[in-house]
Amino acid sequence: MNSVGEACTELKREYDQCFNRWFAEKFLKGESAGDPCVQLFKRYQLCVQKAIKEKDIPIEGLEFMGPSKGKAENSS
Repeated sequence: MNSVGEACTELKREYDQCFNRWFAEKFLKGESAGDPCVQLFKRYQLCVQKAIKEKDIPIEGLEFMGPSKGKAENSS
């Protein structure tokens, strides 16, 4: 799947590959410490944010996930 911005598609592909490799080779085997893909994600996120602004896509009221967000609170 392509990214929202054509210029971001290659960054998305790189991040997806990194994440999928980490998930399969580390996380699923219990090695969840650290995420080697954080820098790729940040570069991709900045690219997407720029594309959203350039395309004038309204995003008011949306929440975004990412490494800078804390873990979701458990609701019980």
